[in-house]
Amino acid sequence: MNFKLIGLALLVFSQFSFATAKIVHWQTSQGSRVYFVQADALPMADIQIVFDAGSARDGQQFGLAALTSALLDTGAGQWNADQIALRFESVGANFGTSVSSDTASLSLRSLTDPALFDKALETMHVILTKPKFNNADFLREKSRTLAAIKQREESPAEVASEAFSNKLYGSHPYAHPDSGVNETVKKLKATDLAQFYKKYYVSSNAMVVIVGNLTKEQAQQTAEKLLADLPVGQKPEAIPDVTMPTQASEQRIEFPSTQTHVLVGLPGTWRKDPDYFNLYVGNHILGGSGLVSKLFSEVREKRGLAYSASSAFSPMLKQGPFVVSLQTRNDQTKQALEVLNTTLADFINKGPTQAELDAAKKNIIGGFPMRFDTNKKLAGYVAMIGFYDMPLDYLDTFRQKIEETSIDTIKAAFSRKVNTALLQTVTVGNSAASNAQKPN
Repeated sequence: MNFKLIGLALLVFSQFSFATAKIVHWQTSQGSRVYFVQADALPMADIQIVFDAGSARDGQQFGLAALTSALLDTGAGQWNADQIALRFESVGANFGTSVSSDTASLSLRSLTDPALFDKALETMHVILTKPKFNNADFLREKSRTLAAIKQREESPAEVASEAFSNKLYGSHPYAHPDSGVNETVKKLKATDLAQFYKKYYVSSNAMVVIVGNLTKEQAQQTAEKLLADLPVGQKPEAIPDVTMPTQASEQRIEFPSTQTHVLVGLPGTWRKDPDYFNLYVGNHILGGSGLVSKLFSEVREKRGLAYSASSAFSPMLKQGPFVVSLQTRNDQTKQALEVLNTTLADFINKGPTQAELDAAKKNIIGGFPMRFDTNKKLAGYVAMIGFYDMPLDYLDTFRQKIEETSIDTIKAAFSRKVNTALLQTVTVGNSAASNAQKPN
């Protein structure tokens, strides 16, 4: 019955709009930040516990943060992985862990009926505060990670992505994949994970997000219960700033594929960047809006050089990547890359037309409420707001920030952030076929 109720709840459209998602903020008795949105439409709650413990904290042990996160629910307290899964299943709850460059997160979705909710909370609490890091579990997860890395090495898209990150970030903590690389993962031990957990999974480094059918008092009690028994610890030092490239470069990687993957870009923007909204709207027009973007029009529609072409800014704690990407036949690589670079340079110099800008604003603003039309999606936005220390009225002011962008402000923002003289380029494909380009 519980499973059916959660399944039904997931099909119900949330009645939230960004004008009604009021975020309440406080700290626990041990100094952890809490962000809460009361959402009474469904008898459910979505909870995230977020730590500044992403892969940027790996040091030279690439993959350490990801493996630590993956091991949390394989054994905790007196329970093994199967017992943990059964406890959540018995109350119709969903639990998961995840890692990005910046964060490590534990998430829970549960019905708020006390008999069900309390058991789900207890299970999450034990996973968080009493993980076993059993060696047998570790070896199994390590083996899975190494197998995934091997698969990654056989994918031209993944090879291009990894090379591009290395090209942009060099020795910076953002350079390596979240799951690590073969050489470093092979050397990891279960004791390394336990030490990482002990250092970073502490109250002073924790943030709790709660969205759902709870009162503020209940949310306060929930946060205290979840983090009880965690040591206070210390917040980690700030991640170093990103160093921008000093000159343009191009890296060609040979790969036995019929298509070439092309990535072009630079370190781009961060979450609290004053230029963010101008970059966001501008990128929507340049390559973020799919079939109606400038890149798609120039590369695909007019010239048929690629199935798709896109661009994206990925804001992070520090400067996340700006990337323009496409896939093309090996023999069309040179021409496709030229069109890509020309389109990007033209956009930076001229900006969008007024018609393009008006259409982009309408599309972005019209679609924005759908981005958090469930408690789970809303919790993700609240976690972003909290972790990156953004204004609590971010959702309320989003429409205004988009409306305030103009052709001139977009041009200025792109000129500041995207220096075409410094672009980093990675191509992965069959260079022999690429060099034998067909005549036009």
